[in-house]
Amino acid sequence: MNRPMLGLKRDEVKLVQHDPLWKEEFEQIQEQIMQVLPQLRTEQIQHIGSTAIMDIQAKPVIDIALGVEDFAEQRCHAEEPLRTIGFYRLRVQRQQEIVFARFTDSTYEVKTHFIHLIPFESEHWKNMLFFRDYLNAHAEMRMEYERLKQSFTMDQGDIEQYTEHKEQWIQHIFTKRVAD
Repeated sequence: MNRPMLGLKRDEVKLVQHDPLWKEEFEQIQEQIMQVLPQLRTEQIQHIGSTAIMDIQAKPVIDIALGVEDFAEQRCHAEEPLRTIGFYRLRVQRQQEIVFARFTDSTYEVKTHFIHLIPFESEHWKNMLFFRDYLNAHAEMRMEYERLKQSFTMDQGDIEQYTEHKEQWIQHIFTKRVAD
């Protein structure tokens, strides 16, 4: 099987054309996660982020939402099994979320995948899936999001500024979930 080109260095912002292999890559990782965390069901491991949105440019990193039933307990028990398949916990500090990354090699310089361990069916979980599904169902909103992402240039800052650049628009989409 062909593999998609994946990877970004720390603080790098780069958009590439949509790659249909991203979906297959996610499915392979989903299988690996289920092998090391067999208590999870398929619906608890979801492809999120721009690589899960059809026909738009994205950063070449696969984002995965990993929803756990008991966050307080399972966040401690997931780290070692995920490490066996190449995912390492990052120092990212977010409430009710633990972030893991997979890298291209042992230099740990280029990230190819992120796992966002969060409570299953939480508001954050629902928002991430709604965002993906809403954009996949609305071509005009996909294109608007792509234009917003393209309007950011590296001379404007790093990955944190890029995320802030998109935040208001993303939050607006989240409000549509509540309104529906």
